Amino acid sequence: MALCRAATIQTATLGCVLVCVLLCLFLTGYVGGPEANPLPSQPAQRVLARNPLPSKTACACSPGSTQLKSALPPDSEELLQRRAKERQQHTARTESVLSTLLYALSNSPLQYPIQGFKVRPMTPTFIPGLALHAAQRSNYTVSLEVSEGVLRTTIPAKAVQVKVTGNGERRLVVESGSLEALNERLADVSYTSTLYHIHTGDLASFQFEDHEAVFPITIKQPQPPVLYDMGTDINSQVTITTKTFLRYPELNALLKSIRQFYKDMEIIIVDDSMEPQKIPGPHIQQFIMPPAQGWFAGRNLAVSQVTTKYFLWVDDDFLFTELTKIEEMVKVMEAVPELDVLGGKVGGDQFYFSIIYEEGDETEGGCMHRKSGGRYHSLPGYPQCSLVSGVVNFFLARTDAAQRVGFDPQLKRVAHSEFFMDGLGSLMVATCGHVSVSHQARLQHNDTKLYKEFRYPPKSEGISKMQLHFFKNHLKCIRYG
Repeated sequence: MALCRAATIQTATLGCVLVCVLLCLFLTGYVGGPEANPLPSQPAQRVLARNPLPSKTACACSPGSTQLKSALPPDSEELLQRRAKERQQHTARTESVLSTLLYALSNSPLQYPIQGFKVRPMTPTFIPGLALHAAQRSNYTVSLEVSEGVLRTTIPAKAVQVKVTGNGERRLVVESGSLEALNERLADVSYTSTLYHIHTGDLASFQFEDHEAVFPITIKQPQPPVLYDMGTDINSQVTITTKTFLRYPELNALLKSIRQFYKDMEIIIVDDSMEPQKIPGPHIQQFIMPPAQGWFAGRNLAVSQVTTKYFLWVDDDFLFTELTKIEEMVKVMEAVPELDVLGGKVGGDQFYFSIIYEEGDETEGGCMHRKSGGRYHSLPGYPQCSLVSGVVNFFLARTDAAQRVGFDPQLKRVAHSEFFMDGLGSLMVATCGHVSVSHQARLQHNDTKLYKEFRYPPKSEGISKMQLHFFKNHLKCIRYG
């Protein structure tokens, strides 16, 4: 009897639990007939960060940094205003709604693309993957809303089960008593941007009852590729470039050493000497500039004339040796197509550096630290190479990548790191220790004294460089170390 009584009690308890579970499922809409509608279980949540992200905060300068504002002349208020305006325009050019922080909420019945949906400007494009996965209801209503375009879906003549509102407008509402019919219309929804822009974005809000999903739409004009014919040998792949000023003995020694190993490779020489001398020889192009135009202006001219996929930059006082194997550098660049610049060693010194940069706030600007000897890690597959931010004046570069960054002609006398500072974030740079070039001993000749006057500029030029970094790079401080 006791056993029977215990079994009866257990059976009754289990029955009560099952009844409670079924009642809960019924109320939440997971069971029931066609008339079942769920009760809102929580307030509506948003996946778009309605509160703006925290504004950029001021950065902290590294110990030993130079405060660039100290180089400004008195009464610089107008300059500061122009700087602020240029910064605002830069932000408008480089940022879009695609930078907005989005959140994906849990347990959403909405299906939508979260990455990779790209459209051409003003071109209708189907939105892939739109669907609703919800429990049975008597009616389903979803909405899609955008701000930079319009939405449209097809409406078959016999689609009596579906009601579409706002077709061809920014907000599209689809309503149906059939989940299958609703999803068929969602599968045909297309987006068309209404304003022409070569690279911007939009945010689409997709809603069902208390659920909302926001997904990005990238609006981008496709770019045709710029491809280089590599030809059949190293001479059709690389052009050697250099800039010379008053150092013809060194330049002639460099050319002689190049021809010892690369007899037919094209060489581009940019010359801004006071009294230029003609450099004869096959496969040599010499471009004469007005006197003393400067280091980076000459680099710009040289690189602008390159027609090969790569150029090798060398100083006019280098010497090629049996270790100057351009083919080895090309091999690495071709194996790692993401690389833009590959440096080597000069006279046994593998100079390279990393750049630590914080954007800072909109008013004061960023903080930069050029860290000599800094590197990130070895280049995968090439343990003798490392990823860095900048390299020595002996490097192989992709011509189109270097042309996009350019060499600022305002930097006339002392400049090198500035190219990599301007290219930070757009140039992928590495350094390798298995390819090197030699450095000539310092020679004394008729132009030595005049050359030194230009090579070692007065203090005023250093101040001008600080002012340039303050304005152009929107920097508050910089440290070299």
